[in-house]
Amino acid sequence: MVGISACGLYLPRYRLKRETLFQAMGWFNPGIKGMARGEKAIANYDEDSLTMAVAAGRDSFTDMDRAKIDALYLASTTLPYKERGNAAILNEALNLSSDVRTSEYSGPLKAGTSALISALNEAGSQTTLVCATDCRIGKPGGNQEALCGDGAAAIIIGNERIIATFEGHYSLSYDFPDHRRIEGDKFNRSWEERWVREEGYSKTIMEVFHSILRKYGLHLQDIAKVVYPPLSARDHGEMAKSLGLKPEQIQSSLIEEMGHTGCAHPFIMLIGALEEAKIGDKILTISYGGGGDALLFQVTEEIRELKNRSKLKNQLSQKEELKGYEKYLSFRDVLPKEIGIRGEEIAPTSLSLHWRERKSILGLFGFKCKACGTPQFPQERICINPDCGAIDQMEDYPFSDKKGKLFTYTGDNLTFSEDPPALYGIVDFEGGGRYWFDITDCPLETLKVGQAVEMTFRRKYRDRARSLYGYFWKAMPLRE
Repeated sequence: MVGISACGLYLPRYRLKRETLFQAMGWFNPGIKGMARGEKAIANYDEDSLTMAVAAGRDSFTDMDRAKIDALYLASTTLPYKERGNAAILNEALNLSSDVRTSEYSGPLKAGTSALISALNEAGSQTTLVCATDCRIGKPGGNQEALCGDGAAAIIIGNERIIATFEGHYSLSYDFPDHRRIEGDKFNRSWEERWVREEGYSKTIMEVFHSILRKYGLHLQDIAKVVYPPLSARDHGEMAKSLGLKPEQIQSSLIEEMGHTGCAHPFIMLIGALEEAKIGDKILTISYGGGGDALLFQVTEEIRELKNRSKLKNQLSQKEELKGYEKYLSFRDVLPKEIGIRGEEIAPTSLSLHWRERKSILGLFGFKCKACGTPQFPQERICINPDCGAIDQMEDYPFSDKKGKLFTYTGDNLTFSEDPPALYGIVDFEGGGRYWFDITDCPLETLKVGQAVEMTFRRKYRDRARSLYGYFWKAMPLRE
């Protein structure tokens, strides 16, 4: 028996109301007024597809020991690197073993379910963590700007503690040129919307839906929930009518709560369905883009053992409005601005040093003294405990999963920051250890000494001159 063993997801803290988009760009395109409902999830300036995948992957470990992961698949249309192992960076940040096999899937929006099918076909011999993530950008004033949201999800596929068994799949492959980007494009491009909807989206989903029912001898009433991505809230509703679904069979599209999260969207909707499912429910998950995939799951009694069946509800509720269209454009690197001399100067990254210290930088590993048990960061040969001082008696000690408290902090208006003031402070970790970190996902006025914080993997800088992204860990207020 193979199937889903655990799930995780991540939605950024910020939400941008679509009414804000209309107020800013409605003068240019009055047609977007009809889309000025709800909000979309927005990645912070220090987040991208890779950092969100790390957060989603870590969230899945609440129900699965990371030591059991044999393979890691990463799916996205917006990976930061074109010729560097994005999945390898993810592997290091998740503190997985170096012998974990990594692979990356990209191209069409069905890349996430393509990775999932590969993992399911191999589940008899390995446990695979599949992360789907996207951070897509629409042109200012266009429909895609209003629709695209940011988010990530992770699903662990294996043959132990299965909460939903894999019953089969059906796939279609069409070179239907609805959405596209080529090397160097920042924005998504599309053809005429009605053509995309009627010739691509509607026909593809209809075909893959009816084909998988025929393949496995199922009837419409056999399916408890049908998951399929939206083009818009209206199109999602019209598709339900065309498929003949009853209201209770339709999984919420989430388009008005978070936007369309690209490769991650079918995953997030599936997680939402699993959180509401009853034992024995059949859930049909469909993706769209370059054709489509349909995957059939059946919920088992193990669903009762999940530690948290409210992850999606919690992530949707933990939010803060991003006020100001200009700030959104700045975070997306669409709005050029004067960053001053301090912002222009980026010290070269020593890749040889980064390689030697990759466990500290990407995995936030410090040391723990074998002689006295004192944890310390960064890694040093000599124990920091003045009553010990042992030399070369250290073992690896991960800090990324440790909670901490702010010992002290400051807001700096002189140091360059994409979201001034720059916030940083000293964190005292539970169990010992202390270090200073940048602080993110909060305004200065909400910080206080002794505040509980947790660690989050973020992009530290972009060095365009050398084609490098620098990643490290930051502190953020604890998300309950």
